[in-house]
Amino acid sequence: KIAIVAVLIAAVVITIAVRQNKSGGDKVPAEFGPEQLTGKGLPVLVDLGSDQCIPCKMMAPILEELKTEYAETLTIHFLDVSKQPALSKLYGIQLIPTQIFYDAAGKELFRHEGFYAKDDIFAKWKEFGVDLSGSATQSPAFERLAAAQADNRARDQICYMCDDDINAKTLVTVQTDKGPVRLCSPHCYFIMYSCLTEDKADFEKKVFVTDWATGELTPAADAVYVYDMDGETGRPTAKAFADNDKAEGEQKTASGSIIGWEILKDKELTTRCGFCDRAVYPQDAARVIAGGLHTWGCCSHCALGVAARTGKNIEVREKDRLTKKKIIVKTFDGKV
Repeated sequence: KIAIVAVLIAAVVITIAVRQNKSGGDKVPAEFGPEQLTGKGLPVLVDLGSDQCIPCKMMAPILEELKTEYAETLTIHFLDVSKQPALSKLYGIQLIPTQIFYDAAGKELFRHEGFYAKDDIFAKWKEFGVDLSGSATQSPAFERLAAAQADNRARDQICYMCDDDINAKTLVTVQTDKGPVRLCSPHCYFIMYSCLTEDKADFEKKVFVTDWATGELTPAADAVYVYDMDGETGRPTAKAFADNDKAEGEQKTASGSIIGWEILKDKELTTRCGFCDRAVYPQDAARVIAGGLHTWGCCSHCALGVAARTGKNIEVREKDRLTKKKIIVKTFDGKV
């Protein structure tokens, strides 16, 4: 109780001193003005106090922590009104310590009088859309990656969906109002189809596949397909034919089954990403286990997105994109 009374007395004395100081020492060095301390692209916290005031002394270690931990995302300034009395008038201070919050453009957002705990400072910044919950010093600075080598491929030879080279024998073309969309295979077409948000009625009339035998484009829905599997990767393959006899000839020479468009569509759209719902091949996707439920992630981002959708801890199993070694990622309580 004695300590509380002492702090209150000190605060009253300091308040009186601040008000008295307003009448004298009108000149403030230019570098202490708000227009010089703020508006430099980062949010700013200005703490006005004194090195003799007890609540101000309690603020000192908090300000140092903020200055050290968030140097890249927040600017901290401490101004001593006992040494520069005119600061009280300039900033309109009635009581010390006073904390003033400024946005990145230099606009004052909020001010608080008295001791202000670190958690309360976090919460107030969060109200203004500045999240300091993670240490800025732990986050790597943004750096744009340079390409290992220039991509000099002709644009019409690059698949719209997967960015791979287009094999002329498996080219799929979708006619749109803005021109043809070129895809490397029926599979990439079905990925595109599964992503469409427009009305899909009669959409397939816009789709043309390349006849494996002649190299000519033919309506996708009218073609037949020799459906097989790649022996090395296990990925399905589909060769389109406008003529059923030529499809049978290919089947005898190679292998596979002859199927129509609807069966191909059904098989291609059976396996879907558990997060974004796009069509995937299990051989390309990440396996995701969430609370005993097995699903797929079409990419690493979507695989972890399953955790957000289900609210459960998950296990992701996929291959390193370069070495092909198996990787297992697990989440616990929302953390990787």
